[in-house]
Amino acid sequence: MNIIMYLIQIIQQLYKQYCWLILFICKYIPLKQWAYDDSHSPKYQKYKVDELPIIRETHPHAWTYRDLIPYYQQRYGKLIKPIKRKGDALVPADCTCPKCQAPSEYLHLNSRKYNQMECKVCLTLFHPETNHVNAGLSLKCPYCGHSLDHKKDRKHFIIHKCVNPKCPYYLHNLKKVDKEDLPENKNKYKLHYIYREFTVDFFEMDLNSLPKNASSFKFSKHSQYIMSLCLTMHVNLGLSLRKTAQAMNDLYNISISHQQVANYCRTAALVIKPFVDNYDYNAGPVMVADETYGKIRGVKCFIWFIMDAASRSIIGYRTSDNRGVGPCIMAMRMAFRHLSKLPERFRFIADGYSAYVLAAQQFFRKYGKRFKFDITKVIGLTNEDEVSKEFRPYKQMIERMNRTFKETYRVSCGYDNLEGANYNVALWVAYYNFLRPHKHRNFNVLNQVDALNTAENMPGKWQLLIYLGQKTILNLQNQTNA
Repeated sequence: MNIIMYLIQIIQQLYKQYCWLILFICKYIPLKQWAYDDSHSPKYQKYKVDELPIIRETHPHAWTYRDLIPYYQQRYGKLIKPIKRKGDALVPADCTCPKCQAPSEYLHLNSRKYNQMECKVCLTLFHPETNHVNAGLSLKCPYCGHSLDHKKDRKHFIIHKCVNPKCPYYLHNLKKVDKEDLPENKNKYKLHYIYREFTVDFFEMDLNSLPKNASSFKFSKHSQYIMSLCLTMHVNLGLSLRKTAQAMNDLYNISISHQQVANYCRTAALVIKPFVDNYDYNAGPVMVADETYGKIRGVKCFIWFIMDAASRSIIGYRTSDNRGVGPCIMAMRMAFRHLSKLPERFRFIADGYSAYVLAAQQFFRKYGKRFKFDITKVIGLTNEDEVSKEFRPYKQMIERMNRTFKETYRVSCGYDNLEGANYNVALWVAYYNFLRPHKHRNFNVLNQVDALNTAENMPGKWQLLIYLGQKTILNLQNQTNA
């Protein structure tokens, strides 16, 4: 019996040693392949938006080659003669120097590979198709002052890059790169200074555009009360178009088609949207933003929401077919509509998506210090850093609102087109901000409107919302005419 107990003790000691060795190996001995190679992503650098470049204006010179040739002869005793070409001339006859206007007799091909010309009079290098000397503006790197190179063309912006190998920004980032990855995997790190020049001015786009496919308010068969009943069932109760038509038939013995319900909703959204967008929500110093997903004819679309953290009202929204920075700027413009400048201690909370950082940079570029702000990033689902831990409750507000929106959206099976999606979302935002009771407000609405309090039931409130939207449209038209 003693021998059995002795063997059991030895087995337990060996088991503890094995556990200690496995733990030691896991901590201090890196193994190249614990699972498949694609199960662990490489440690890329986090997306970073660089500073704005230095913009310098290139003024055109007042002197030409007719002034330079006699000046060089008088000053240096050297006469600049036209070029004597041998063989076929590679310089077009109509090509001139963009700096001194010298004709083709004083130009020669400096590089066959890049089709680069050089002027014999002023020694200017240029491309005959682009004429970059007359560009008017030149972009310089803010760290080394080197001119930025035009690298890539995207749908809404142009990528400029500093290729100076001695740039301090490049050398600083190069020190952070793992030496084992160089030089094969050097392209997966962001090392050079990059600037994105947007070719579309999203600040000049109209926020009050009206849809084209909307029916009128001439009720030939049903009254405006039937329309408000359809809005109550479809938007408030979350019924689909066909279930709304069926409920109208079962409850009120009113025969109506689901297409007529859709026409009512589209027309109501057309009228109510200006009131919802132009209403002054008195936004506080903290705003929260997030994007969610939808469907347009089975294809994924993106819906942007910006919420005021104090009142929890949706003050900015946008529906888009892409996840670029353009829709993000449009949603921010709607949120900042009634602000001449940002309030003190302003904070914009979002996830780690890069579009918010690029949009903030464009606001600073457009309006200066009045709209200069940083993005407070709440990353992931767990609090891995102190910033995410502190501002996680704000992010959970808008995530909860997204779930509320999804409950209404799922029954619609998606949208028919992008324009219809944008106005259906506007109809839901009107319900969320002005008609829906909220638990954290003791089951009151978020924004109290005196005109809506006079209605006794929900169909009456929808009719008053349509009336307020019509007044807003008239005010906007009078302002435009004035």
